[in-house]
Amino acid sequence: MGTDVGGTFTDLVVLRDGRPPRLFKSPTTPEDRSEGVVNALELAAASYGMGLAEFCASVEYFAHGTTAATNALIERKGAPTALLTTRGFADTMLIQRSMTSWVGMGAATGHYSTRRNPDQIVPRARIAEITERSYAAGEEIVPLDEEEVRATLRRLRADGVKALAVSFLWSFVNGAHESRVAEIVAEEWPEVYLTLSHEVAPVIGEYERSATTVVNSYLGPVIRDYVANLEGRLRSHGFTGDFSIMDSGGGVMRAEDAARRSASMLTSGPAGGVLASTALAARLGHRDVITSDMGGTSFDVGLIIDGEPLVERVSEVGDLHLAMPRIKVTAIGAGGGSIAAVDESGVLVVGPESAGSVPGPACYGRGGDRPTVTDADVVLGIIDPARFLGGRMPLDMSLAEKAIREHVADPLGLSVEDAAAGIRKVADNQMADLLRKVTVEQGHDPRDFVVYAYGGAGPTHAYAYTEAAGIATLVVPPTSTVHSAYGTVTSDRFRAVQTTEVHRTPPGAADPAAHLDAARITAAFDALAARCRADLDDDPRARLTRVAYLKFRRQSHELPLPVPDGPVTTDVLRALIADFRGAYERIYGAGTALLGAGVEIHTLRVEGRVKVTDVREGQYPGAADPDAALLGERDVHFPETGRVATRVFRGEGLGAGAAMRGPAILEFAGTTVVLGPSQSLLVDHHSNLVIDCKGEA
Repeated sequence: MGTDVGGTFTDLVVLRDGRPPRLFKSPTTPEDRSEGVVNALELAAASYGMGLAEFCASVEYFAHGTTAATNALIERKGAPTALLTTRGFADTMLIQRSMTSWVGMGAATGHYSTRRNPDQIVPRARIAEITERSYAAGEEIVPLDEEEVRATLRRLRADGVKALAVSFLWSFVNGAHESRVAEIVAEEWPEVYLTLSHEVAPVIGEYERSATTVVNSYLGPVIRDYVANLEGRLRSHGFTGDFSIMDSGGGVMRAEDAARRSASMLTSGPAGGVLASTALAARLGHRDVITSDMGGTSFDVGLIIDGEPLVERVSEVGDLHLAMPRIKVTAIGAGGGSIAAVDESGVLVVGPESAGSVPGPACYGRGGDRPTVTDADVVLGIIDPARFLGGRMPLDMSLAEKAIREHVADPLGLSVEDAAAGIRKVADNQMADLLRKVTVEQGHDPRDFVVYAYGGAGPTHAYAYTEAAGIATLVVPPTSTVHSAYGTVTSDRFRAVQTTEVHRTPPGAADPAAHLDAARITAAFDALAARCRADLDDDPRARLTRVAYLKFRRQSHELPLPVPDGPVTTDVLRALIADFRGAYERIYGAGTALLGAGVEIHTLRVEGRVKVTDVREGQYPGAADPDAALLGERDVHFPETGRVATRVFRGEGLGAGAAMRGPAILEFAGTTVVLGPSQSLLVDHHSNLVIDCKGEA
């Protein structure tokens, strides 16, 4: 069983050997997210004709994706945290990289007066300088002042601190001083949550390493309590199986490891969808894919390039740079619950504010009175208010019309239908812009990609944003409504370790690889591999892969490249440098790679995977003749045609080989799939909906 807790809905998928997955959605409960998980479990239990206790007792494996870490960081609801750092470096977290005006925004700052610092998660008064110092090579030059450490710990404890981060200069080369602090903490303050930088982020970059260490401690107690609460509820209902948590880097980790590695959960939920899409792309033979997840709150986009998800070594979350590799997911505030409004200049804007699950869109009838994208979909006839969530959650069209009239139509002098069409068009174009942006920034043409659409609202809007981005093929998987939850339960157990190993070639070298220490690089990879295997309990099934990050000398940004197994020889390094040159010129243009400038390898990384589940899924039922699933017709508003009579099908009734031309609506229990007037659709033998957005089929 896999779950994913989103901002609006909690998704759940159940796998049983030889049978197709069963999919469930329940509103998220913000005050206690475990309540929403239990509600989804009750839906699943009922579908199997079981009581909750009997159902939970039958579950062998439970995997969970969550936004708990992200929410706690963005809302600044972590534990009171203090930082111990090398004397003279107390302002590292405040200075950052002098990029605080645009971190995470992807654009240069405007006027200097608009610069801002993020809200600090560790106030300056709780950043303590400790007398100690090492050289860059690791030799101690100033001993650790242990009495100063003890006195500082007593002061911080009296100040109400609950979590402690330790980040000393050059500790990733020699972590002895940090380890000694940990021994003193065990004597003086054993109950405090502790993170050491050389354990959580052993890489160069004092700010990124410190920020990662601080965030890990800040979130640790929150995640520990969250996981304990959820696991406690599951166990109380009879669950006795294994429990895993989604890791942002590319797999799952044991629940007991989650609190220790809380910073690795910052994109826990979206990572599951990208991983599920990566596995699907391998089955379908798609090498380059844009993953698009539209839920109730956000629109999350990831990339699969040459069959592998795009991973970033340094990530940006909550206005901080973290040395925590993760699957790269770019998000904007465009979801089904995104609120539409007319701004002070008379322009229609959609998002980023969301109605969430409480009160939700106006049509939910839960007290929300502001119009959202979902309200527009109801007014336009795209969503049938009587069959939302398979009829379990009927919607009120009159409330949707009232909200759109008051907040959009009347201020703009439009009819309610035209205003609803405008809301949808703004949202769709925002999402199409993001598809173009994430591909172009990586040196790719979006038209060379296939789009995978999932999430509760993704299949409803994908036909429009895929076509607007100029992309020909759209795939909606059969698990689309709970695709991220599906990714959590089907992902491998994962661990990644990395280190900074600086290797440089001299400028102008005729054979740059000959100047690199191949034996030293091999030894570093071997040490990382040993750590990775140990973290995976020396499981003989573990599969390891190696990555090196290369750049030209004096550049800031690096490119990750795979390194083959076995000893790293000079010939291997020559091939690696050639791959680097090719990748660089694909992104920045032919002739831009100047090997004469010299090449640097700064970071080495090893990833390990162990397969957790091996469920053979059965075929979905359904007919090849679409007429067997026809429910009828209703008028639906499309931008190209206005209101037009549109056939409506029960999505679950369509089997392999079913084909049709648009316009059409396919209603599933958890989502609505829209086929545009000029588009065509084919159900493949895996039950994926493959849509030709160019209308050429």
